[in-house]
Amino acid sequence: MAAALIAPRLSDLRERYPALQIRLDGDTRNVSLVRREADVAIRLSRPDDAELVVRKLSTVTFSLYGSPAYLASYGEDVRAYIGYDSSMDDTPQQTWLLAQSGAAPIVLRSNDLAIQAAAVAAGVGIGVLPDFIGGRAERMIRLPNTGAALERDVWIAVHSDYATRHASRQ
Repeated sequence: MAAALIAPRLSDLRERYPALQIRLDGDTRNVSLVRREADVAIRLSRPDDAELVVRKLSTVTFSLYGSPAYLASYGEDVRAYIGYDSSMDDTPQQTWLLAQSGAAPIVLRSNDLAIQAAAVAAGVGIGVLPDFIGGRAERMIRLPNTGAALERDVWIAVHSDYATRHASRQ
């Protein structure tokens, strides 16, 4: 998600703050701001540590997507799905996918959203993708979902000391 959501905006950030040095990790593990493993964290769940300053950035919507060729080749009763690997079984996206897919097989598992999106576009199966990725891709079609849509809030967090220190420079 970092590649599609954050990386395209880094040029503007660098123009505004030319001395800024950025390290953008797309790791699925949560780094600890309290232990100073990072200065800023973007999360899909609200951090609750009292030492952090947390703000909601946005809400990301997710939908089912498939390639036109895949959807033309496979009827609804024989479709297969692309999901997260076991390290992400408890995520809302994986839970929602399983509710949408029912007993259909998951034929590819990956913890990398770019891999999942590429596999959907290549016709491997149907996947759950953020609408800002799937909805802009020419080689993907958004499918109707069963039941409620999937939305995830996006949060930014910094250590309170870091926020205080940098607010005084403004």
